[in-house]
Amino acid sequence: MSIRIATFNMENLFRRPTAFRLTDPAKRKEVLDDFDTLVALLDLPAYKDEDKTQIVRLIKKYKAYDIDPKNPPPIIVNQSRPGKHSGLFQTSGPADHPHIEITAGGRASWTGWAELGQDDLDMSVVRNTGRVVAEVDADILLTVEVEDRLTLERFNTHVLAGALGRRPYPYNLLIDGNDPRGIDIGILSRHPIASVRSHLFDTNPERPAERLFSRDCPEFEIQLDGSPLVILGNHLKSKFKDDPELRLAQAKRVAEIYRAAAERTPHVMVAGDLNDDPESEAVAELLDTGLRDVMSHRAYHGEPGTHGQCDRPQDKIDYLLLPPPLWHEVQQVGLETRGIFADGIKSFDTVTSKLNEASDHAALYVDLDL
Repeated sequence: MSIRIATFNMENLFRRPTAFRLTDPAKRKEVLDDFDTLVALLDLPAYKDEDKTQIVRLIKKYKAYDIDPKNPPPIIVNQSRPGKHSGLFQTSGPADHPHIEITAGGRASWTGWAELGQDDLDMSVVRNTGRVVAEVDADILLTVEVEDRLTLERFNTHVLAGALGRRPYPYNLLIDGNDPRGIDIGILSRHPIASVRSHLFDTNPERPAERLFSRDCPEFEIQLDGSPLVILGNHLKSKFKDDPELRLAQAKRVAEIYRAAAERTPHVMVAGDLNDDPESEAVAELLDTGLRDVMSHRAYHGEPGTHGQCDRPQDKIDYLLLPPPLWHEVQQVGLETRGIFADGIKSFDTVTSKLNEASDHAALYVDLDL
C-alpha cells in the first residue's frame, strides 16, 4: 500500500495574532516584548506604584482597553469582572484618550488576563492554504500552527471540501498545547486515528518549574493494515527570542519519546517544524537515534530549504524523520513551495504577495510503501 505523509506549518487557518502579521521585524519584536513585559507585571503578587505606572503605560500604548473585534488592538487586557473591586483598572474621560487608574493591588485581586489581539485572515489566504493541502493530497497530514480542533474541522469541510471541491479528511485531531497564541499541532488523516498521547506536562530538566514543550509533542497513532504508525508531531522553540538550550532540551526529550515508541512499533516518525537547520545540535540529537531526514534521500531532488526562499540549507526547518525500517520503503519525496511568495519561487497564480501567501513554509511530503 502506498501512503503519502506530509507536514505543513499553516501559520493559522482563519485567525492570527495581529502582531504576527507585521512585516517589520523590529515592530513585531517590540509588540511581543511589550506583551511579555505586561504579562510579567500583571502576574506580580503585589503591584508597586512603579509597576502600576508601567502597566498603565503599556495599556495606553496599545489601547489594550479597546476590545473591538473588527479592529482589535495588538494587545488586549480582558477583565472578566471589570469594576473597582474586581477589575484591574477603571477608565474615565474621553474614549479616545481615557484616564486609566489601576484599582487592583496585585494578581490575586482581579480576574482576567492579557492576550494578543487577533484578526481574521483574508479568505484569499485561507483558500491558498487549502490549495497547498489539496495539491499535496496527503493521506496523513501533520498540521503545525492551527488554532484548535474545531477550526481544523471547519477548514476541512468548508474550505477543502466546500470552496475547493476536494475530498475532505474523515479524521482529524488536535489537543491544545502550551502556547496561548493558538498555534497548536494537529493531524488530518484518511486512516483511523487510534489514539493520541500528549506530553503537555513534561517539565524542563534544567528548569523543573517550567513546561518543556513550547507547544506539545503529541504521539498520534494511526491505524493501518499492518503495524500501527506513530507520528510524533513537533513545533520546537522558535529562533525569535532564541533559546537554543531549550530547543536542545526539547529535542532530547523527543528522542526519548521516539525510542520508547519504537519499542511498541517499528513504524515511528518525527515530523513538524523543528525551527533549526540540519547542522544544529537539536537536529543532531534526533539523528543520533538512527532517524533520517527524507530530504537527504536519493529520491529527493528539490530545494534545500523549507522556509522563506527555500534556497539555502539554513532555511530548512521542517522535517519528516524516518526510522530505518521505513527508510527503505521511500518511493518519492517532494516539497510544495507554490504557496510561498518569495524571490525565486514560482507561486500559485492566486499567490500574488506576502499578504495572501498560504504560509512562508513549504509543505514537505514522502510516499511510502507500507
